[in-house]
Order: sequence, then structure tokens, then C-alpha cells
Amino acid sequence: MTVTADPLVGPPIFVRSRRGNPREHNARLPVAVPFSVAIIAAAVAGGILDFAYPAYGWWPAAFVSVTIGLWTLRGRSLPGAFLISLVYGAAFYFTHLAWVSRFLGPIPWVALAGLEALLFGAGGVLIALAYRATTRTGYGYRAITPLLVAGVWVLRETLMGSTPYTGFPWARVGFSLAESPLAEAASWVGTTGLSFLTVLVCASVVEALILRRWEPGAAAAVIVVAAMAVPLFPTEQAGMLRVGWVQGNGPSGYFDTRTTGDILRAQEEATAPLLDREMDLLVWPEGAVDADPLRDVAVAGRLDRLVQGAGAPALVNAATTRGADTFNTSMLWTSAGPQQLHDKANPVPFGEYVPDRWFYEAIAPDLIGLIQREYTPGSNTPLMNVGDVPIGLAICFDVIYDDVIHQSAASGAQMFVFQTNNADFRGTDENLQQLAIARMRALETGRTAVNVSTTGTSQVIGRDGKVLAQVAVDTTAAKITEVPLRTGTTLAVVLMPWLGWTLSIGSVLALLVVSIRQRRSDAHSQEDGWMTL
Repeated sequence: MTVTADPLVGPPIFVRSRRGNPREHNARLPVAVPFSVAIIAAAVAGGILDFAYPAYGWWPAAFVSVTIGLWTLRGRSLPGAFLISLVYGAAFYFTHLAWVSRFLGPIPWVALAGLEALLFGAGGVLIALAYRATTRTGYGYRAITPLLVAGVWVLRETLMGSTPYTGFPWARVGFSLAESPLAEAASWVGTTGLSFLTVLVCASVVEALILRRWEPGAAAAVIVVAAMAVPLFPTEQAGMLRVGWVQGNGPSGYFDTRTTGDILRAQEEATAPLLDREMDLLVWPEGAVDADPLRDVAVAGRLDRLVQGAGAPALVNAATTRGADTFNTSMLWTSAGPQQLHDKANPVPFGEYVPDRWFYEAIAPDLIGLIQREYTPGSNTPLMNVGDVPIGLAICFDVIYDDVIHQSAASGAQMFVFQTNNADFRGTDENLQQLAIARMRALETGRTAVNVSTTGTSQVIGRDGKVLAQVAVDTTAAKITEVPLRTGTTLAVVLMPWLGWTLSIGSVLALLVVSIRQRRSDAHSQEDGWMTL
């Protein structure tokens, strides 16, 4: 017999007729929750996920949220899965990215959060397909459901982190665990691996609750305990470096009232207390030099005097022009001038450049006209050598990109410096969210990271993700920190270039194989006397 189903619920399930109790075989098969309930639950779950990230930092919220989100997708039709995941994504991204509105108002916020929600919704369709492919089979097949769902989730994160334009890998689930007992596992499997393990645990819990079997729940418990028990991947001590770092707290926001030189002056004044102290390197944040020292002789002279007073090279940052191109450039300034350069690899779309400007100017000419910056992506290695010490770099937004971090680590970086300017987002959670990402990068690479901001919050982060020193937001301060140097490559760094795509492609292939086998099984079942419920 055939039962009429909700169009937003998945297709009927074929069950072999049995003597005695024809419904016995179906007793533990999934039944989708009512669509209205799923929508409400998805909205709540999306809101809960934001609590896992700073400023709240309640990491268990990630597990609660993902578990509810997966529960709403089980047994769902593809249109229903898209709508439910769209609601989940909207509830999360419109909350999590509220700080975007501080820069250019509500339109960029709505555009970015809306785009991320749409992409998240599309990923929900793939998760629904994963459930559809595995839950209409025997229990042996259903045992792979959590693995397949976790792999598809990673596929969604990987695609969202790479497209459109340079992607936006900001709010990966793994980043929410920076201060959790699971964080040290990042040195083995990276942020991508933590995302996979988190979703695997949540999907296993869903299977245990719905199928009323203990095996998936036990598997989830084993995964959590194992991740908590894993120590940091071993790396080797390689000495110390005395690093001076300065948060000048100058008028460094894009729309701050200032004249040329005000930011540089604020940095110089804040640095003054350090100039009579011994250091190996002086670090300034992104945008601390508000004129091009490669072209402005007067500014270059001030940096010459800076390094002379410090008795050490200075890692500074400015917008530079070479030929027809403008770059966001970090420079190692020595007594002989700029000796090494690194250009930001991923300028921020609609912040540091406008992709397809002609198109967006036609839509919102006044808004787009406010963005005059057109930075060119850099292609040089994010690494500088201070004496014989290689230092990895990431300029602001670049810290969220795995390829930038991997290139530095694979090139032999013994510590990291992250230069950033968070002034455009004063009073929001943006800088704290970015710090959580920086913390995860320290864990992944097994390296200390010096994260220096124009307006805060600035921190020195140990290889275990713990804060060694910090300066509060909207504070002028200068510090010198003995930074441990380390050598050796963590497993996370080895896996970083390919783990996300390997899990993604593997999940797609597995989904195709299981789907084909299920179609063949369904066809055979109908011929062999199966009936539709």
C-alpha cells in the first residue's frame, strides 16, 4: 500500500512484506519530523551555533547546534532540506556576521550573510542526499551514515571557503573549538579535521537516538575521549626571540577622521618606551604606516630612525604601489631599508577591492563608490628571515586561509606574526572571532603566534593555544615578549593542503556509489514483492 506523504518529506521507503508483522522491518527506519517543527528547530539551532564562537565562546553549543541541525534533515525531501538549512544558515550568519554592518552599513551585511545562508542551504541538500542514500538499507550500510554526513559537511565548508571569489572560510565549525578540551587535536588533524570529527560525533548521536541503538552513541563517546586524550603533536624547541610588539590605537579605521601621518605618529609615540630595551624584532600591525615608504622619502627616513632607536629590524605594513598595482605590504625594515616584502594574498572583497566593480556599481553606485581601494593579490611567500630565524606571516584576513598558513609552515617558519587592523569593527566581536582563528593556527602549526592589531585585541599565543601576553581593545600599549621558536612539522600541516578536498571528493564518490547500489536494490525489491509504505 502507499501512504501519501508531505511533499517536504523524503520519498517512501520500500519494505519487504513479512508474514506476521509486515511493518516490523520498518520499526527503526527514520521518519522526518514535521516540517514546521524542523523549521523552528533549525532557526533555534542556527542561533545556538553563534554561542560557540567569541565573544561567548561556549564551545559545547557547536555540538548541540549541529546535532539539532542534522536531526531536522533526516528523512527530508531535497526542497525541504534546502529550506530548513537556509533557515539554519540565516539564523547563524545574520547573527555571527552582524559586525559587517559597521563598515558600510546593512547592505554588505545582508549581502554576505544572505549569500552564506544560501550556500549553507545548498549544502543541506547534499546532507539530505547522504541520509537518503544510507537510511533505506540494512544496519550495516547505515553504520556509514555519520561518516558520509560528516564528509559532506566538510565538502560544504570547503566550497564555501573557496568560492565565490576567494571564498569566506571564516566560521568553520572547527574554529569554534579553539578553547575546548578538543583543541590540541588540531595539531594532528587541523581545523578541517576538527570540523569532520565534530559533525561525526553529532551525526552518531542522531543515529543513536533515532535508531535506538547503542553502537553509534558509543562510537561518538570514543571519538570525543580520544580527541581529548591526544597530546599536542611533538615539535622541537629551537631557541627564543625577543619580540617587541606595539598596539598604537591610532585613527586607523577607513572612515576615521585623520590626516596623513596620524597613524604613523600614534605608532611612533606608543613605541617610544621600548626603544631603550633589548629586542630582536619590532612588530607593528597592519596599516601602521599610512604612506608608502617605498616612494615617500620622508616616511622611509622615519622608519630608518625607528630601527636605529630599536636596535633591531622592524616588521611594518603599508599600502605600496609598484607599477600600476597597489598591494597591502608587510616589510622587514632594517638599517639598510626594506630588505624583504610580503603582499597580502587575499584582499578582502568589498573592503580592499571590489570584484566585478562595473556590475556592483550599476546596482549600488553610491555605496560602491565609497570603496576606493583596489588592492592586487600578492604572490610572494608569506615568510621573512630575521637573521637565521624564519617567521611565517599572515596579514589580517589571510589568517583564515589554509594555503597561506601551510605555505609559511612548509617553508620552515619557527613562529608566526599576524598583522591586523580591526579598527573598522570597533565595538564588535570581529576581533575576538579572528583571535580564535589565530589561536587555532598556533595549535595547528605547533608555533607561537604574535597577533598584533592597530586597536586590539593583540595577543601572543603559545603553541598550545594559550595566551602568553595580551593588550585589551582600544588601548595604547607596547610590550616585549620572549617568544619560543620551534622546528618540526605537525601532522596538521602535512594534511592541510589536501584533507578538505580529499574528504569532500571521497564523500561525493561514496554518495554516488551508495546511491547507485540503493537504486538497484529498490528496483530488485519491487520486482521481488516489496511494498511501499
